[in-house]
Amino acid sequence: MRSSLTSANRAGWAFALPGIVLILAFIITPFFLGVGFSLTNQRLISPNATRFVGLENYREMLNIAVVDLQAKTDSAGKTVTDADGQAEFPRLRSITRNPDTPQYHGMQEWFRWVSGDTAHVVIASDVVFWKALLNTCIFVLMVAPIQAAIALGLALLINQKLRGITIFRTIYFMPVVVSIVVVSLLWRFIYSGQNGLLNNMLSFLSFAHFQPVDWLGNPHTALGAIITMSIWQAVGFHMVIWLSGLQTIPPTLYEAAAIEGSSKWQTFRYVTWPGLRHTAVLVLIVITMQAFAIFAQIDVMTKGGPLDSTQTLVFQAVQRGYGMQNIAGGSAISVILFLIVLVISMIQRWLTRER
Repeated sequence: MRSSLTSANRAGWAFALPGIVLILAFIITPFFLGVGFSLTNQRLISPNATRFVGLENYREMLNIAVVDLQAKTDSAGKTVTDADGQAEFPRLRSITRNPDTPQYHGMQEWFRWVSGDTAHVVIASDVVFWKALLNTCIFVLMVAPIQAAIALGLALLINQKLRGITIFRTIYFMPVVVSIVVVSLLWRFIYSGQNGLLNNMLSFLSFAHFQPVDWLGNPHTALGAIITMSIWQAVGFHMVIWLSGLQTIPPTLYEAAAIEGSSKWQTFRYVTWPGLRHTAVLVLIVITMQAFAIFAQIDVMTKGGPLDSTQTLVFQAVQRGYGMQNIAGGSAISVILFLIVLVISMIQRWLTRER
C-alpha cells in the first residue's frame, strides 16, 4: 500500500512539475523582483549603478496635499476680480517654490475648488499617478456592478428550455472570443468623431439635430466610452459563469416555490439568489481583477489621453517601465495595484460570505 501510494504521489508531482516551474518563473519570481526593484532607482538602460532608495518611489507617487490660496486684495482691502467678476488668486508657485514651504517643492496642481475668497488646491508630486488611480477606481466601480448585473440578467433569460436558445447563448458569448485588440479597433471606428457609426446613428435618430461628438477625444466622454465598450465585450464571459451557477440549483426548489404561490421576484430572492451566493463571489472577484488590469483598450484607443483622462494604473506601469525606462517606478505602481486588488478581494469575500 505504501509503495503504491508513493508511486502515485511521484507521478502526480511529475505531472505538476512543469506547471509549478512556469508559475515560479513567470509569476512568483517576477513579483518578488518587482518588489525589490520598487525599492531601488533601477532603470531599463542606465550607465549609473542601481542604488537602494527604500520607500522613496512610493513617497514620490503618494505624496499629496491640499493648500489654500487667499484671494488677492487691493490697498483698500477689497478682493481683486478679473474681467468675469471672479476673484483672482496668487499663482501656485508662490507656495511650491517658496523657501518657507520646502515640503511642497516640485508638486503640481491636480484640481481646485473655490469657497468664497479661498481656493482649495489639491497638489501632488505625481499628478498622473493620482489621475490613473482615480480613473482605475471609477472604471472598477462602474464596470463591476453593471457588468455583473447585465450578465446575470442575460443568464436568467437564456436559462430556459426553449427552441433555439443555444443561438442566443452563442451570440451573447461571441464578443468574448474576439481579441480585445480587434474589439478596441472596431469600437474606435464606432466612436470616431468624423464618420463614426455612433454619431451617424444618433444623427439619424434625431433627424440631424445631434451634433457629432469626438467620444474618445473629449476628456469628459473618453473614459465613459471605454467603460461602455469594456462592459459589452466581457459580459458574455460572466454570463456563462452565472449560467453554470443557475444550473446547479435543484429544480425541486422552484417547484416548491411555485406550489407555494411565490411571485417571480420572491422566487428569485429566496431561491435563486441564495443558490448563487458562491457564484456571485467568483463573478465579483473575477470582474474586479479584470477591471483593475485594464490595458489593451487604453493602449489601442486613447494612449491614456486626452489630457490623461483615461490613464490607468496598469497602463502607467507599462508606460513608465518600458516607455520611460523607469523600471523602479513601474514596479512601484504594480506593487500598489497588487495591494489594492488584494484588499478589495478580501472585502468582497467578507461582504458576500455566508452569515
